[in-house]
Amino acid sequence: MDTHEVNRLRAALALFVADVFASVPRKDQRAKGECYLRGLMLDGRRKSIQPMAQRLPDGNMQALQQFVNQSPWQWTPVRRRIAERLVEVVKPDVWVIDDVSFPKYGRASVGVARQYCGALGKRANCQVAVSVHAATDTASCPLEWELFLPEEWAHDLPRRTAAGVPDEIGHVTKPRLALGLLERLADWLPSVPVLVADAGYGRSVAFRLALEERGWSYIMAVEPKEIARPANAIPYLPPYQGLGPPTLPRYREPARPLHQLIDAHARFETVTWRQGSKGTMTSRFAVLEVRPSGKEATRTAQEQAGGRGRWDGVLPLRTLLVEQPEDADAPTGYWMSNLPATTPIADLVRFAKMRWRIEHDYRELKHGLGLDHFEGRTWRGWHHHVTLVTAAQAFLTLRRYDPKARTTA
Repeated sequence: MDTHEVNRLRAALALFVADVFASVPRKDQRAKGECYLRGLMLDGRRKSIQPMAQRLPDGNMQALQQFVNQSPWQWTPVRRRIAERLVEVVKPDVWVIDDVSFPKYGRASVGVARQYCGALGKRANCQVAVSVHAATDTASCPLEWELFLPEEWAHDLPRRTAAGVPDEIGHVTKPRLALGLLERLADWLPSVPVLVADAGYGRSVAFRLALEERGWSYIMAVEPKEIARPANAIPYLPPYQGLGPPTLPRYREPARPLHQLIDAHARFETVTWRQGSKGTMTSRFAVLEVRPSGKEATRTAQEQAGGRGRWDGVLPLRTLLVEQPEDADAPTGYWMSNLPATTPIADLVRFAKMRWRIEHDYRELKHGLGLDHFEGRTWRGWHHHVTLVTAAQAFLTLRRYDPKARTTA
């Protein structure tokens, strides 16, 4: 936005800030938050503090630095209020779980390490954050974030102290971070919609089982090498030989990779799920029921039965969505879901494919609002900056949904 556009929105922005930053106790701090949000929305190549302060007529670099990097205001209540407002208006069909990377130089910025960097498509020095986004076919917005702390940071006291990492924060896997975000959002918001994620999360059987334990529905990309059994597989009880512990039920055939379960009897049908920039998005899909196997699936089934001795050996059924375009010789995508197989295939496809929406989020958050322009190095500063960027995007999203705003634009 140019200066005229930002100034025209100042009254609406002030009301928004008064609401979502109501937990910030001091009036002058809320004023700095409003100033920072204007700086993020104002046109400019860099959205770090110094250039933003130079572009703003009331910009004070030292005051903004203090507000973002040193001020002790709590970001969690702010994010909660943003999430409440967004969900009420957007009414998401799914929540998308994802992570985003921020390339960095040096090793002092909190959480930075040499790891896979999605922004560069290779291993590089970067930070990685896990996020949960609300999404529909026409809109999306981030609801909550957490910074991934690599294992090398867990016991590096000098780096942790310099970056202000709280003592209770340690190395936690990305799926576990995502689960924590989801639990927090479930506590804040009225309901949890269908959860969607790529194979980085879907490949974790333990993560999917944790979602099931909490009663949440999901559809997640999985890898073709994941093992399962066909729906009609039936376990049997081998005869007891009179020695050792009692025999347990087992399947006659070993589990097979998913791609080996797709045979000539799989019924593919053409599904169109959205209008793309180059025309309708259409492909062929099939829905199968399978029994995910492996140690995690077996252990959980035994626990749910009350122990190994009480388990009947039957692994639960799950729904497998498979994509194979007309011109492909083999399937190109697999999604596992605990939604019933009777769910309309158009809905399964739409949910599975809705992850594309958050690419719009990242485009606006990074290129438009400076998500990855933060130059501070601390845990507090990173979370403050991400919260402010989320607030700026939330404000713009709510404006798009406001018919009065559209008519006055």
